[in-house]
Amino acid sequence: MKIIVLGAGVIGTTTAYYLARDGHEVHVIERQKEAAMETSHSNGGVIHTSEVEPWSKPGMPQKVLSWIGRQDAPMLLNPSALPSMWLWGLKFIRNCTAERYRRASQLNLRLALLTLKEIKGIREECEIEYDMKANGSIKIFRDKAEMDFAERETDRLRAYGMQFAALSPDRCIEVEPALAAIKDQLVGALYAEKDEHGDCQKFTIGLRKYLEGKLGVTFHFGTSLEKINRDRDKVSGIITSLGEMVADAYVAALASHSSKYLSPLGVSTDIYPAKGISVTVPADNWPAGPKVPVLDISKLFGLIKIGNNYRCSGSVEFNGWDTVPSPARAQSIVRNVIGVFPDFSRCYDPETAVVWCGLRPMSASGSPYVGQSRLSNLYLNCGHGHLGWTMSCGSSRLVSDIILGRKTTVEAEGLTPATHI
Repeated sequence: MKIIVLGAGVIGTTTAYYLARDGHEVHVIERQKEAAMETSHSNGGVIHTSEVEPWSKPGMPQKVLSWIGRQDAPMLLNPSALPSMWLWGLKFIRNCTAERYRRASQLNLRLALLTLKEIKGIREECEIEYDMKANGSIKIFRDKAEMDFAERETDRLRAYGMQFAALSPDRCIEVEPALAAIKDQLVGALYAEKDEHGDCQKFTIGLRKYLEGKLGVTFHFGTSLEKINRDRDKVSGIITSLGEMVADAYVAALASHSSKYLSPLGVSTDIYPAKGISVTVPADNWPAGPKVPVLDISKLFGLIKIGNNYRCSGSVEFNGWDTVPSPARAQSIVRNVIGVFPDFSRCYDPETAVVWCGLRPMSASGSPYVGQSRLSNLYLNCGHGHLGWTMSCGSSRLVSDIILGRKTTVEAEGLTPATHI
């Protein structure tokens, strides 16, 4: 079977891997010159089982409204974006109930756990080096009520495979000695020993090279998708900047651009671009810095060491399709990190720090669309939000199982377009 995958981020590239491994002729269409050049380029870096909760949580709409106009807000809504997102926003608010929040968390955990299982085999088979470390992640708290809530919600996921430990301040320091300087501020932490981290872009490019060299996948880089053609209940072909291409099946791994191409086909996806920023700096001047990824819930940032660099992230902005990093937003993240780890300033030079911006494909429910669309030969693997790296291999394995008519590795209910929450 000939299959065209639309998009060469980590989602599209891992999808191509599973389909090509089963012997199918796979073509990947990508407008950039290389894989993982957009959302997958410089993301937070952690494959979380511990951070699968969606942004659509109880109380979030009120918080977002209170943050309007604050450049240091963790989630910033630009009023000028309201006309383009009001319908999505209403659906997002509808999902901010305890029941839907917990359901989305369960679905995301399902894919995260499968990713951890699958990625081990991929890196061994493909011999990909991507600065991977499997030393868990630690989520620190300064407020007891906040930690108690997080522990209760996380504990609900134990039945679905979640593994974590609640740590005292003393145990926090044992896990990550760099936290000793703020021990008196901590009430504790949640530690997920199974979490991994690494460079998503390096992984994706390494996998792309393997797919081209060993499995015969054809990547059409620098090729823009212009239109998906529909004929009755199926896709009849796609129009690209290089002309028309035809296949037996198609997979839309189009991230934030999904709705633009799918809506004209009558395929509904509630996905909005959520602008994220990360700042990456050399780690040489801070050898005593944290080795375990630290997620600071009060200051709302993540700090991880990837290879010889530190990367901090923790910003989301609803501002349409704007992809220019805001200096004020980047500085806010850096200030938050330095406020906790003053020695981070030894690494940070505004002249050389790499500030990256990407549009996270955020679904209103907080869970991705994975499976067959209403068109018989069109499949979706999109809407992963801030958890694309975390759910990549899991969702790609699932969609490939569905395409090939196999018994799925994990339950698809709630993720397929027909059953999406």
